[in-house]
Amino acid sequence: MSTISKNSLKKSLLQLECYFTWTLLKDDVDIDSLEESIGDQIEFFIKPNISNYNLLSYVYHLKLLDEEALKYLQKAEEEVKKHYPNEIDRRSLITWGNYAWIYYHMGKYEEAQVYINKVENSCKKFSNTAQLKIQLPEIYAEQGFALLKFGGKYYERAKECFENALKIKPNNAEFNAGYAIATYRLEEFSKRRCEEVKSSLEPLKRAVELNPMDTYLLALLALKLQDLNQVDEAERYIEEGMQKTPDLPYFLRYAAKFYRKKKELDKAQEILERALVISPKSTFLLHQLGLCHRAKLFELKNSTRYPPRDQMEELIEICISLFKVAYELKPKFFSALIDLARMYAEANMIQEAEEAFQKALEVNILTCSDKQEICYYYGSFLQHKKRSESEAIKYYKEGLKNGNHCFAKRIKNYLKKLLEKRIQEGLGGEDDFSTLGLIHKLDGEKLEAIECYEKANEYNPDNEEYLSALYELRLSFSS
Repeated sequence: MSTISKNSLKKSLLQLECYFTWTLLKDDVDIDSLEESIGDQIEFFIKPNISNYNLLSYVYHLKLLDEEALKYLQKAEEEVKKHYPNEIDRRSLITWGNYAWIYYHMGKYEEAQVYINKVENSCKKFSNTAQLKIQLPEIYAEQGFALLKFGGKYYERAKECFENALKIKPNNAEFNAGYAIATYRLEEFSKRRCEEVKSSLEPLKRAVELNPMDTYLLALLALKLQDLNQVDEAERYIEEGMQKTPDLPYFLRYAAKFYRKKKELDKAQEILERALVISPKSTFLLHQLGLCHRAKLFELKNSTRYPPRDQMEELIEICISLFKVAYELKPKFFSALIDLARMYAEANMIQEAEEAFQKALEVNILTCSDKQEICYYYGSFLQHKKRSESEAIKYYKEGLKNGNHCFAKRIKNYLKKLLEKRIQEGLGGEDDFSTLGLIHKLDGEKLEAIECYEKANEYNPDNEEYLSALYELRLSFSS
């Protein structure tokens, strides 16, 4: 194939609606974990698996295994024929687009063109125009579910996809379910960033009404109601889910989370252990069980002035074991790694804690709120366990650079006390005054900020950062 025709082929490929044109970036996801998650959905949910096989195909392409990727596209085609024999063209557009892209990457340009032609011919049937793109609600929905799989930074786009699908089919059960899940996840993700977004309550209620047998949705609705202190109603949904799907890990994991948040730790533990019998390598379940034991540890610590040492040590050992296994199964499992580091610190295993924190800092799929959380806990560890104030200050400052997320307030409080202590003891220097000035500035304490920046400026009169901050702060009084 000539260079011109190859370029022409690429132009056509970029017009297709499929996983290769939805900007799903490998660097934003743990590929092995994603593959495991899709496999679990295929195993435990009884439904057409067209989108799951399409996504698995894309995962295998990202792993540079295009021959394997083609096999999953064949499975997707089989699912279409089985479940939608009268809608093969409509339901295969994404699969055919994926075929075209994979053949292109394999250098099989003629095969790629065959699938581009199939998409174009099908689009003509629906719109009577020669094009490679058509606005079908099923395409919006599949894109939405794919985006959900790639993490928090994709949730807003996922919600928009389901909104577009619902504009065309407002009463479709699957689209309403996707919209509710996207809204719930976006809300949970935004909590970590201290942002306000639309409540997921009404979308979840609507989705449950249209999908009464979907206990995953029931569990999400229960957790949302629990957040709103409507605990009795929430528990009724959990109990209903227990009756409908007593052996579904996807439901049990959230049922256990509900009871852990309700402080019924033995019940949560029993549910998690039952779920782990069904899905023994579930990192989510292992982590949740670790959190359950950790809650028991903190209850014991706070229940008496002298908690029994042997019970404390046993609970710490269990937590370390569970968090460690979860991390080893899923090396980019940020929460499990942070919890492991904190538990090592609790056990005064300083070297092990240090290594775990360093590994957490190296995880390459972190959000800004994740980075801020690491800086907070690592800074606290450096300050209180390693007695290294200078290193603690370094990481607290790094945490503040990641924005005004949920740990920002705690970092500012820790850092402010630490800096004021150093200054009172006569240990304060240029960096201490400038950092304290920044904290006062962030908190709207302008006079205190000016005083600190003036002190920092005495050490370094030509520093543009200090001069700029002072100019801005003084100007704000005259405007």
